Amino acid sequence: MKTALNLALATMFICALGISPSAQSAETGQGAPKTMPPGVKALEAPGIHNLFAVGTNVYSGSTPERDEGFAALAKLGVKTIITVDGAKPDVETARKHGIRYVHLPHGYDGISTNLQLQLAKVGESLPGPIYVHCHHGKHRGPAAVAVLCMANSGWSSAQSEAWLIAAGTATNYAGLYDVVRGFRKPTSAQLSAVPSNFPETAKVSGMVDAMVGIDERWEHLKAVRAAGYQAPPQHPDIKPANEVVILWEQYREAQRLPDAAPHGTEFIERLKSAETEAKEAERLLRLFAADPKADTRAQLDKTFDAMAKSCSSCHKAHRDKAGIKAQP
Repeated sequence: MKTALNLALATMFICALGISPSAQSAETGQGAPKTMPPGVKALEAPGIHNLFAVGTNVYSGSTPERDEGFAALAKLGVKTIITVDGAKPDVETARKHGIRYVHLPHGYDGISTNLQLQLAKVGESLPGPIYVHCHHGKHRGPAAVAVLCMANSGWSSAQSEAWLIAAGTATNYAGLYDVVRGFRKPTSAQLSAVPSNFPETAKVSGMVDAMVGIDERWEHLKAVRAAGYQAPPQHPDIKPANEVVILWEQYREAQRLPDAAPHGTEFIERLKSAETEAKEAERLLRLFAADPKADTRAQLDKTFDAMAKSCSSCHKAHRDKAGIKAQP
């Protein structure tokens, strides 16, 4: 009876803020999972997509849109925002609503041990409630929330994985799921060694670093092709489809970098085309893994050739004359 009363009061409180519980994702239109992890509730708020309350002190969602997004977070009582997106956060609007930003960007391939320690330290030392976001609030942000909750709220790996599924984190991003499966709670000594001067705006990798990352992923995929579109014997940890997922995400993120626009619309269109080709490669790799037909392999050869040609033609058109220098 007491639990039911508390739940009713909590719902009334949320509605009074102009934020209504929702069983539907604002971005995908798909219903929320039938079984939510304990303490997780899907919400709706203006200027926020994929919004979840995670326990009593953490919220998860998308990049706040315009002033209304930050106003909605302020109504929830949020005091600290952690963004793990690469884009520069709107620090000024957050400050206007009495909210502090912390910028700890990471990729789709996982969260480094050092960054996990920083996330745990933020959760331990900065005022809450804490709102965590990436771009759309479905993949990188929820993984960071899982780290926060495992470090500071006693979540198990199983609970964290259930949370990722509830948030809509694609299983294609194996590195994000590996984070929660392999998480080790930091010791007090480890947390004490983490500096508390968290950046409002982090130095984000530019186009050169993005291209270096793309080149590294492409080298992995060339090894995959040489191995007959399977994990290369010398690198059995490489998962072909997951590698190409990271590749197309890298192309997508490169389009959003501040130093992408100066290279012109033709350069952006090349990145979009490369993203599309990589998505087709992902589809074919998954199809080939399930049923390795000769016809599918021929399509893979054609797609990989097109991807390689796209890289070469873009390098010829832009790399040196546009100032995107290769690393020595």
